[in-house]
Amino acid sequence: MERFELLCEEGGERLDKFICTQLDSISRSAAAQIIDDGGCTVNGAVCAKNCRLKPGDRVVLTLPDVKEPDVSPEDIPLDIVYEDDQLLVVNKPKGMVVHPAPGHYDGGTLVNALMYHCRESLSGINGVLRPGILHRIDRDTSGLLAVAKTDTAHKMLAEQIKRHSFTREYAAVVRGVVKEDGTVDAPIGRHKSDRKKMCVTELNSKPAVTHYFVEQRYAKNTFLRLKLETGRTHQIRVHMAYIGHPVTGDAVYGNGEPKWLCGQCLHAKKLGFIHPNGQYMEFDSELPDYFVRLLDSLESSKI
Repeated sequence: MERFELLCEEGGERLDKFICTQLDSISRSAAAQIIDDGGCTVNGAVCAKNCRLKPGDRVVLTLPDVKEPDVSPEDIPLDIVYEDDQLLVVNKPKGMVVHPAPGHYDGGTLVNALMYHCRESLSGINGVLRPGILHRIDRDTSGLLAVAKTDTAHKMLAEQIKRHSFTREYAAVVRGVVKEDGTVDAPIGRHKSDRKKMCVTELNSKPAVTHYFVEQRYAKNTFLRLKLETGRTHQIRVHMAYIGHPVTGDAVYGNGEPKWLCGQCLHAKKLGFIHPNGQYMEFDSELPDYFVRLLDSLESSKI
């Protein structure tokens, strides 16, 4: 069983709504059902789903064990940058989902492709839905991902991610002219009213640090290199929007223009880590076609 402990800071919200706001994997109807089944307590006591929370209330939610559905191997072409018996590094295209999500098991994900390519050789630590997956990038973000083929590799690489020694660098084009290099050190948590979005907030948040470096300025845009210290959901997209420079093409945290990008202009360009054999390895990928096309369209407006 999975257990979540949540702290209510503002109060006044219904228990079922509070839970679905804080946990993106749980809908309001699912939260209500869990509460009705006695799987939730407020300050140690079972409460009704419509009870109003007060500031300082501690909510403990226990999810029942759920049998994960089978995920089928699919013969989908993969851009494999590196592979050995411990791990592989794949260059994910824009538009591909990394792993199936509850309620969306239609296939076509990176996991479906990996299961076909690797057969039985994937770490099982993350279960049926996310075998071998150490970290993820959004559907409309392209770039490099490391995948563990053994549990030993998974544990070692996951520990490096936890210690922030796992190198992750991105390339992005953002809106507006960024004047100088900088760092955004601002906690990220679930958006209060839109549970599909993240935002900079002190409420039930986690520390998040993004370093950014100016590569090229244009009249209305800036080409950035970014380095992550942490790996929060939508971190770069949230942090760039927070400082007034949303990622170009981002329809969630920006204005979604230009439409032909079909999502944010964000590419996971570099990965670096210590292999289970003790050797430091680093991988760099070329900018994809959509990214180059955008830069070409901005060429005449260089500053």
